[in-house]
Amino acid sequence: MQSRADIVFKSLSDPARQALFERLCREGELTVWELTEASRVSQPAVCKHLGQLKSTGLVRDRRRGREPRYSAEPNALKPLLDWLGFYTALWREKLDALEKF
Repeated sequence: MQSRADIVFKSLSDPARQALFERLCREGELTVWELTEASRVSQPAVCKHLGQLKSTGLVRDRRRGREPRYSAEPNALKPLLDWLGFYTALWREKLDALEKF
């Protein structure tokens, strides 16, 4: 079974999904059309990537009229921050021990 961090890492490992997530973080809520217009990816591919990001909790959508609008969910990055925190502490301890040696 994959950890939550593994799922988030896997979702963001695709450059197109990563670019979509970063753009939503920078620009806020956008439509599929707005996301497609500025990317080098087709509209169906953008929809597929948004579906993947949504399934991992990195993106959420809401209806506004007929068009869904997508926005980033930065709190979904917490598993990555926890993972980084663990390894930061681990290596800090190892480097401190090496320095004392």
